Parts: sequence; C-alpha cells; structure tokens
Amino acid sequence: MSSHPYHEQVDIMNTVKLRELMEGLPEYTRIYFRGIEPNTSSRTRIAYAYDLHVFFEYLIQKHPAFRGRQITELPVELLDEVKAVDIENYMEYLKFYHCGDGQAIERVNQERGIMRKIASLKTFYNYFFRKEMIQTNPAALVLLPKQHEKEIVRLDIDEVAILLDQVESGEKLTKRQQEYHEKTKVRDLALITLLLGTGIRVSECIGLNLDDVDFKNAGIHIHRKGGKEVVIYFGDEVEDALRLYMDERSRIFPAEGHEDALFLSLQRKRISVRSVENLVKKYSRTVTTLKTITPHKLRSTYGTNLYRETGDIYLVADVLGHADVNTTKKHYAAMEDSRRRSARNIVRLREKGMGGESV
Repeated sequence: MSSHPYHEQVDIMNTVKLRELMEGLPEYTRIYFRGIEPNTSSRTRIAYAYDLHVFFEYLIQKHPAFRGRQITELPVELLDEVKAVDIENYMEYLKFYHCGDGQAIERVNQERGIMRKIASLKTFYNYFFRKEMIQTNPAALVLLPKQHEKEIVRLDIDEVAILLDQVESGEKLTKRQQEYHEKTKVRDLALITLLLGTGIRVSECIGLNLDDVDFKNAGIHIHRKGGKEVVIYFGDEVEDALRLYMDERSRIFPAEGHEDALFLSLQRKRISVRSVENLVKKYSRTVTTLKTITPHKLRSTYGTNLYRETGDIYLVADVLGHADVNTTKKHYAAMEDSRRRSARNIVRLREKGMGGESV
C-alpha cells in the first residue's frame, strides 16, 4: 500500500486517470490541461476530459470538417471550423445521445449536465484563443440557457432529531439491516452527527484521519477543494458522538495502509464516498420518503440552520467553504427574502399616534 497521505493518494490516482483520458484526446489538449492545473482540482480536470471527448465525438459524427477523422489526430487549427451555431446544435445533441463501442450506451443530460459541458467547452476555447493558437472563439458567442434553480432539499428540525434517533436505535430498519446496524451504529451516529453538525462535504469527511480530530479545541482539520486546509469547529453533540466512536475505533485493528483513517468500513479500510451515501440513504428513508436525502442535503440542512440562527450569510459561506459568497446567497435566496420581509416593520419612521407632528 502507498505510504502517501490519503489526499496525495487521491491526487495521484486522479493524475493517472487524467493521463489515460488524454490518450484518447488530441495532442494539443495536454497543453490545455497543464495550463489550467494551477486553478482547478484534479477531479475538475477529469470531468473536463470526459466532456471534451463527448464534444469531439459529436464533431466527428456531425461536422463535415471533422467527419471520418480520428480524435487523437485532430489539429488545433480545426477548432476554427466550429461556429457558434455548431455549439448550439451540440447543446441540443447533449439532451440525448449514444456513445461507447458501437454507440451502445445511451446518455441523457438534464439542464445542469448540459450547462456544465458547455461551461467546460467555453473554458477550453477561451484558453486557446487567449494563447493565440486559434483565430476564433465561437463558444464565447453562445449564451448559456437560463438555469432554473432547484429547490433546496433539506431536513426540517424535527426530521434531524428523528434521523439521529433512528441511527441510534435502528428500529425501523429491515431485519438484515439491523444485523449490520449493531456493528456500525456507533460509527454511523458519529459520521452523520458530524455531517449535520459541521456541514463538511462527504469527500472531506472520508478524508479525515485520527489526528485531524482535536478535542482540546473542539475542531477538525480538513482538506477543502483546491487543496486548502482549514479547521472547522464542532459543538457538544458532535464531540459526544465522536468520543464514543473514537473509543470504539481504538479497539479496531485497521487493514494495512488504512491505519490513519478515522472512519473505517466493516472491511477495516477507509470508508468510501459510496458507502457514506448508502448509509445516509438507508437511515433517511426511515424518516422521510418524500425527500431524497444525500450527504450533500445534510450539508444544506446545516447551512440552513446556521443561517437561521445567525442571519450571517458571510459566516455561512466561510464555514461551508464557498469561494464566492454569491454561491451561498443563491442557495439561501428564499430565506434571505423571508428575512427581508420580516424586517419590513422593524424600522419605525414615526411613532404611532404622533399624527405627523415633529418630535
């Protein structure tokens, strides 16, 4: 097993994956990925590589200048053959298309998926246009469609309490789930309490090591997107759940290479994102079937509660790790509006009964 810390391992694996994906792209895309490296995460670059492959596959199928060519052999100059209308047609294509060997796999993109793929294409064209390697920038001429904001799904206060009760008791789980529950309930309670009590991302949660927990200062040391390291503070309920789990964790002998991991799977390895998603889904289904609750929804629940208690959108942005406070404002716009409405009578212009006289 690698001696690299977990976050370095993830970056190494992502770097290897990106290299594999670049093997199926034109040679000049390597310049692009090197150029954007300082300002993007390895996961973002992988997503961009997938998106570019879909774009080039589309051009080879539909664009006369590209038809019949190999993706890996496309020269950069050919990008100038693409017009804004071609990219608009590509947006339509993205709603439903076939890919893979023999075009056997069907792909469907909703509004957000299309937006992301066009946004990554804009970044791609901007880069080569800025470097003067192409003469035109058709992507810049394409307007992104108006995005319909999705309603934020979150747990209500009473649902949070019921969820934590269910994690402790497991009484509404199936018989089979209850067998596992006995082995994992202390870990699950600590993990879900931590997500609900700090708003950290699931990737930040699974990346935690034993020495990232500091009970003296009631904080956890986490690695944020983009490599930033911060300390997030937790309350008494999180501390109690973590202490209980740490006591149990001290008696577990981890698999080789996973000695430092805070949260372990039943295989005694660092727990995965998928496992956390599954356990959140399992418990939340005992609370509500009308809402699809994911780890990210627990993050939204925390953000909502923090904003409701403090009214400080900048604090919420800071704690959640949003680089831009406008992202936070967009998420909590409905609450902002309700706060503004409730403030309409707070400032009095004239005392009632003064009849407009000067005072």
